[in-house]
Amino acid sequence: MGQSGLKASLKKQFPAGLWMAMSNLLRELRVTPLRLRGRRRARTYWGRTQLKLNVGCGPNHKSGWVNIDLQNDADLALDMRDSLPLRDGCAAMIYSEHFLEHLDYPGDTMQFLRECNRVLQQGGVISIGVPDTRWPLESYAGVGRDGQYFNFVKKHWHPDWCETPMEHINYHFRQDTEHRFAYDFETLSRALSLSGFANIRERDFDAALDTEDRKVGTLYVEATKP
Repeated sequence: MGQSGLKASLKKQFPAGLWMAMSNLLRELRVTPLRLRGRRRARTYWGRTQLKLNVGCGPNHKSGWVNIDLQNDADLALDMRDSLPLRDGCAAMIYSEHFLEHLDYPGDTMQFLRECNRVLQQGGVISIGVPDTRWPLESYAGVGRDGQYFNFVKKHWHPDWCETPMEHINYHFRQDTEHRFAYDFETLSRALSLSGFANIRERDFDAALDTEDRKVGTLYVEATKP
């Protein structure tokens, strides 16, 4: 029996709630050694300044940046629910694209944004891209834009089981339980303001900074540390 077959067999032996709790625990245990190694490696950046941090980078590594994610091939394998093991004011810029929505709001999100504010130097910039939730909600209500949201996501992003508009809306919010919160500009702007940021603005897609296949459907917001 293969690993997937064994997993399916074991899953049948446990109540759904218990199986989910066990799966979450095992996932946390698996990443604990990686998390600890990442925090030790962060000491090598302790005396550096003007860092550019690419947080939640996934496979989209940036040359000249410190690419951070909870995975082996990142420059720093860190869990962003924890405090950042970096010095105050060591970073000139922090970038995050399609990561913030994977944190629980407000707890983990506000903790993360406050840590970003702490490690940024005065005048440093934070730039965040998240799925644009205003687009699907306006499309569902039949107002705004061109009404093409559901056709677009069916073709490019969402799984085949999404057929009705409400199924697409739920997938946008949940993405198989990976998404923890959804944003519009007002909500993200408020979170940044409460975390100490200023000059908060929505910005256009930047081909030199952002990922091309996220150009459509992403809300990009930029702010500075006063």
